[in-house]
Amino acid sequence: MQVPTTVVIIDDHALFRKGVIQMISADSKFSVIGEAASGAEGLLLVQELKPDLVLIDLNMKGMNGLQTLAHIKDAKLESKCIVLTVSDAEDDLLEALRAGADGYLLKDMEPEDLCDNLSRAMLGVTVLHESLTEILKNALIHPTLSKSEEDVALTEREREILECLANGLNNKTIARALGISDTTVKVHIKHLLSKLKLTSRLEAAVWAHRQK
Repeated sequence: MQVPTTVVIIDDHALFRKGVIQMISADSKFSVIGEAASGAEGLLLVQELKPDLVLIDLNMKGMNGLQTLAHIKDAKLESKCIVLTVSDAEDDLLEALRAGADGYLLKDMEPEDLCDNLSRAMLGVTVLHESLTEILKNALIHPTLSKSEEDVALTEREREILECLANGLNNKTIARALGISDTTVKVHIKHLLSKLKLTSRLEAAVWAHRQK
């Protein structure tokens, strides 16, 4: 008998969580072993239960979906992480994939399609809602040019870290200088790289120097 895939759901809408649990539980291939109403709560739950699969909403108060996803990936957990959201925005899709998402699905999909995509994800396939494939294709063919400082909405903390990168500091040194953890530094770097449409800390350092 096939052992069911264990699932944890992280979403701040209780009604939606219950609906997804009901949909997934109707398929014997899946077993929902936990649910969380926030990113922080979900991260702790995933670390404790170590599920095969995690469904994460993007827009949550406090620790949002991208931050939660980044923390799970930084923790080196083997859980597959699928973003399940209402947003079909190109930026959200690309940021989620850059953060390590194993799939990006929309909440309006049919129950059987959801379960089918989750099964494919467990086979190592990066699953995307069919309406998003063209968006991803266009983003790859016509990448957005790196933005100027005026166009980028970096937080104060991200600007501090960007300055540290420009000065050639490593993560541990940045963490000590700002009084935060190495993991938090990594999360901020991922976010600012995403906002700047860059792929490495070296590119971010060069970008920062060009802005001066």
